[in-house]
Amino acid sequence: MEYQAKYITSNIKLSSYDDKLFKSDLMFDDHMLIWFISGETKIIQADTTYFFKTGDIFLIPRNQMATIINYPKNGQPHKTVVMHLSTERLKKFYEKIDVRNKSIPEQKIYSFDHHPLLESCMSSLIPYFELEGEFPENIASLKITEAISILREIDKNIDTVLANFDEPGKVDLINFMERNFMFNMSMEKFGYMTGRSLSTFNRDFKKHFNTTPQKWLTKKRLELAYYQLTDKKKKPTEVYLEVGFEDLSHFSFAFKNQYGRPPTQLYTNNNL
Repeated sequence: MEYQAKYITSNIKLSSYDDKLFKSDLMFDDHMLIWFISGETKIIQADTTYFFKTGDIFLIPRNQMATIINYPKNGQPHKTVVMHLSTERLKKFYEKIDVRNKSIPEQKIYSFDHHPLLESCMSSLIPYFELEGEFPENIASLKITEAISILREIDKNIDTVLANFDEPGKVDLINFMERNFMFNMSMEKFGYMTGRSLSTFNRDFKKHFNTTPQKWLTKKRLELAYYQLTDKKKKPTEVYLEVGFEDLSHFSFAFKNQYGRPPTQLYTNNNL
């Protein structure tokens, strides 16, 4: 995979993937404001799938699990400008602002497609990536403040996201895992998102599911793959990334071990 990244500061970068695709299961510590220059992205969350392309601008809030698949398109690399909106910076921004709406933010990605103010702000960063030497932090800070101010201007409810500094609280483990099993996260991340330490997560998981997290996750992912292959008529190459596997051969081996035949055979038999 040919990956390149240029940084203005640690919070602003120009990211480029030249390979066929790049897939990752992520949960960001910062809010991520992204402007698409070229390529395509597919983002899968528990209940929704998003597609983004050239010119799109979107915000991925922190602490949301997602599978992200990046594709080059029409001979162009997958290229984006990415701005981190960190909790530390947002706390400083909101110090003197009275946020009246304290409601819990929705678990979703926020899209601001082709908005002229936001597009102008993000595109103005492009020349800075060619500068030699260290970029002035005060100017980078002004650009991030500009982006936050524009977001607040074009979405009156965005404060519920940006000014929410709460960490995940303890949630119902069964419901959470049934909704998020397809994300290939560490057990530490699953524990954090359910408001538990790793040891408490493992103990509660064993109590509720009567098995280990890894065995349960593999079984659930293969069951979802079976459904995608038979009911949705998807190809194995389309399925394995979406259900939480990183490698097609590993997926095929695990699938055959559980169902007695490889996914390619099941797909072929169901499409005769």
